[in-house]
Amino acid sequence: MNAKANDTVNKAQELYEKLYLAAKKSKTRRFHALYDKVYRTDILNNAWSQVKANKGTAGVDNESIQDIMANDEEQVMAEIQKTLKEGGYRPRKVKRVFIPKTDGRERPLGIPTVRDRIVQTATKQVLEPIFEADFLDCSYGFRPNRSAHDALEEIRKTMNAGFRVVLDADIKGFFDNIDHEKLLDFVHQRISDRRVLKLIRKWLKCGVMEGGVAKEVIVGAPQGGVISPLLANVYLHEFDKFWKRQTVVTGKLVRYADDFVILFKTKEDAELGLQIVKEKLEDLGLKLNGKKTRTVDTGGGKEGFDFLGFYHRRVKSRRYKKLYTLKWPSNKSTKNIKTSIGEFLGNRVLLNQSTEDVVKALNPMLRGWMNYFRYGNSERKFRQIDSYIREELALWWSKKHQKSGRRWSRGFTDEMYRKCNIQLLSGTVRYWSR
Repeated sequence: MNAKANDTVNKAQELYEKLYLAAKKSKTRRFHALYDKVYRTDILNNAWSQVKANKGTAGVDNESIQDIMANDEEQVMAEIQKTLKEGGYRPRKVKRVFIPKTDGRERPLGIPTVRDRIVQTATKQVLEPIFEADFLDCSYGFRPNRSAHDALEEIRKTMNAGFRVVLDADIKGFFDNIDHEKLLDFVHQRISDRRVLKLIRKWLKCGVMEGGVAKEVIVGAPQGGVISPLLANVYLHEFDKFWKRQTVVTGKLVRYADDFVILFKTKEDAELGLQIVKEKLEDLGLKLNGKKTRTVDTGGGKEGFDFLGFYHRRVKSRRYKKLYTLKWPSNKSTKNIKTSIGEFLGNRVLLNQSTEDVVKALNPMLRGWMNYFRYGNSERKFRQIDSYIREELALWWSKKHQKSGRRWSRGFTDEMYRKCNIQLLSGTVRYWSR
């Protein structure tokens, strides 16, 4: 990072810390002079650096990150700054695409234009520290210095402390059902700058472009927008506050964005907690997905549940003869990585490439999956994946050489497998610590 870029980051960080401390000092303060900070040169430049780092595709205007980089980046930033300063900023419609899910359904994803992503990122830099001062410890998703592994560790410790009946909840179509007026009211509790509120309203109401057809939006926030995770946390912060304040039942809430579990000591508490959760979510215009929401008694070690890609279950220690909470990649997560490996190696284009090039392309996929799931009791699953990769590579090698079968002894031998530098998952398991 050059000196100019480093200075930009430092100035943006100084503003972040100043806003955070001011919000932390007064829980009732409403910030009214923020809009001019959104278009500050250092904030916009830092936002542009983040957008570039996150990569991503073009929006409805077909202007890509590479297009801006190929032209005059400073000129583009000056244009965005001028538009914001003069009040002429108008977001373009969000390009809606659909991402296949493992259950055969599709998940809608919204892609703002690159310029809109820059403005959203700049706005997020200004708003996030204010709301971070309010967010509770039970919330882990899309927050600075918090991660899915922190949430998973909290679940492990809470279950081992006796909270072994789990409400595994799923909000039905959360992002599609966010009430705009309720959300703006929640934002308004901290932000009184009318221009900032107007900016957020524009993003919520700008509509989508789907298959070349423009559609208006009445409710919901597009998944994929830079500002959407922050707004989602602002919305569900109302649920977090409610759960912390209610005294009807005792349960530990662990939330990661719109996914959450609540851990109880008894089935009776869990059943009562479920009713309370339903009522509060309905007040927010949300509903639980009845098919995916369930109560699981993990106490005897016979049942477990999936959360954040891991399967959680109580298992008896051979040494101490006691039940402890363990976690490993869920069947769904394991199936997903196997499908990705199989589809990748099944691409006939790869038959013309060398083993070295194929392994080089495959390794980043394996490392990404490994780096997430290594923080758990994942060794057995890792060995299964290693075995699966070994088999799929052997089949690929046979096809490449117009052979049939795995040909362990005369084709893709053990020696070739060891020398190909494939990323092995076995032996990489670690335990999470801050």
